Amino acid sequence: MKSGLLLQRLVSMSGRVCLSRGSTGSGIIGPVEATIRAKLEQALSPEVLELRNESSGHAVPPGSETHFRVAVVSARFEGLSPLQRHRLVHAALSEELAGPVHALAIQARTPAQWRENPQLDISPPCLGGSKKTRGTS
Repeated sequence: MKSGLLLQRLVSMSGRVCLSRGSTGSGIIGPVEATIRAKLEQALSPEVLELRNESSGHAVPPGSETHFRVAVVSARFEGLSPLQRHRLVHAALSEELAGPVHALAIQARTPAQWRENPQLDISPPCLGGSKKTRGTS
């Protein structure tokens, strides 16, 4: 990725880092992605928030905002189980998860956990269709 584009996509405010990585590499942030970002910032005050729109890797129209992967690093997660952390993320995004967002992969870590492994996981490729169309039961 060209360094100019990376700098445009990397935003640092008050020691926090936010990065959007659309799978198309276009650098365009859609309204659903912007809303997800704003709600997670407000609810969790994350030190790191990485958000990737993975919709283009699925059987959806171009420009869709239906499949996301997010890494949220917040001190609010200290002492909470992974399930409790996911519940906090789900609560912040309840409207989006009830509507336009079909899939959300969540990495919810404490700052110490992120320092040990500061990477956003990669989703497996979409197989497309449903189990019935793939011939499995």
